[in-house]
Amino acid sequence: MKKSNRSTPEMMHRAAELRKEPTTAEVKLWAYLRSHRGGGMSFRRQHAIGPYITDFCTPSQKLIIELDGSQHLDQEGYDAKRSAFSESKGYHVLRFWNSDVMNNIEAVMSVILDQLVSSEEDK
Repeated sequence: MKKSNRSTPEMMHRAAELRKEPTTAEVKLWAYLRSHRGGGMSFRRQHAIGPYITDFCTPSQKLIIELDGSQHLDQEGYDAKRSAFSESKGYHVLRFWNSDVMNNIEAVMSVILDQLVSSEEDK
């Protein structure tokens, strides 16, 4: 098996476990992200980077998408630390509330697609 330098074997295992138990919002967003693959998007679910696991990541375009539920109200500092780590590795992080994904997926996808277009223009 090819060795990966992006994270530890423990984090890679944990990411695989998380892929087996997605939230309802993750399932919905994943379906929309997969439906846009023809546009050059290639996202990964529960992608380990260093000591963290992202909800969705497109490494080729350096974009991370995090979905936040109510538990994130109590962990703003932790989330900021995660985002800072990812940004230090060259990633742009987009955060959405689960309720936004469930109630306004079109707006969420619009922000994601706009970011991808912007990233392509910056290259």
